[in-house]
Amino acid sequence: MASSERAPGARSWLKPLRCGIAIPAHPLAIDAGRRLDERRQRALSRYYLAAGAGGLAVGVHSTQFEIREPKHRLLRPVLELAREEMAAHETRTGATVVKVAGICGPTRDAVLEAELAAGLGYDAGLLSLGALREAKDDALIEHARTVARAIPLFGFYLQPAVGGRLLGAGFWRRFAEIEGVVAVKIAPFNRYQTIDVVRAIAEAGRALPMDPDTGGGCADVAGIALYTGNDDHIVGDLLADWTFPVNGKPVSQRIVGGLLGHWAYWTRGAVEILDRCHAANRAGAIPADLLALDRQVTDMNAAVFDPANGFRGCIPGMLEVLRREGLVAGTWCLDSDLGLSPGQAEEISRVAKAYPRLTDEDFVARRLDEWLR
Repeated sequence: MASSERAPGARSWLKPLRCGIAIPAHPLAIDAGRRLDERRQRALSRYYLAAGAGGLAVGVHSTQFEIREPKHRLLRPVLELAREEMAAHETRTGATVVKVAGICGPTRDAVLEAELAAGLGYDAGLLSLGALREAKDDALIEHARTVARAIPLFGFYLQPAVGGRLLGAGFWRRFAEIEGVVAVKIAPFNRYQTIDVVRAIAEAGRALPMDPDTGGGCADVAGIALYTGNDDHIVGDLLADWTFPVNGKPVSQRIVGGLLGHWAYWTRGAVEILDRCHAANRAGAIPADLLALDRQVTDMNAAVFDPANGFRGCIPGMLEVLRREGLVAGTWCLDSDLGLSPGQAEEISRVAKAYPRLTDEDFVARRLDEWLR
């Protein structure tokens, strides 16, 4: 049994993680002076939890990696604020919220971040390997093993366009063998590389069995939970099973949930999409409208995440949606050079009008004052 499963109370968060939940990648709310806006930062957490998110990922790309810079020193405050809101939600509702903290940097820095997150009550660390861009697989695996001693790991295949690096199937087989790895976020935005990860988990003997009753993964069976971060193919990733031959026998698993920046806005609709995918998996049949929905979600994501400009406007785009709903005051980023790309605001308006049932304006409007209290 992995160390993460021996920890007191660990099963309470492993169960929802394995069944499959929606985990928004939490943005950063700052004011025009680029100072933390605590009131709106809390409002964002409250929104996600009220919308039905089963967890939050904080200190990740959507939160802006710059929070770690000495001139900002926002990592601890941001982690603390979200942890307080998640704890309050758990106390109020009796629900279990999966708490994920972003872990970055070379080994010494990553271990310090992991220890900080664990000390604050986070369940797992989403391990970014972007800082080790030139390291060989042996060094990457040793890095991951070292960090895993401080906190259970949520592996992360981040696309190179936003700071990640290429990672082959051989790396993922070895990564899956590390004690304490509980999940992997697959976000290379590439079908070939997505298959590399899923196949490698199966070949390592860490596939999470499918649960026909939930449409996701088996909550009570150990294994690595797979989460999509592929914003260009979210619904498609979540539908049906992924089967590969291993030692002459078929091994099937599912991508059970999502940890996504795309789910950090219009979150109520995202939770409903995940529920629909689980229902289709339970039924063993994929309705045609879900396949159409896959394309619609990708169209929406393209407007917000700005792939036309190399994703440069992805964080401002997310903040623009949240600004229009009143959850944040502006699209300011810690990097003052970042802003919406030309035509991006118009594209966001286009997709919001084209797919109104996938947006959250009415839901947010009814409860915004409560979240901003």
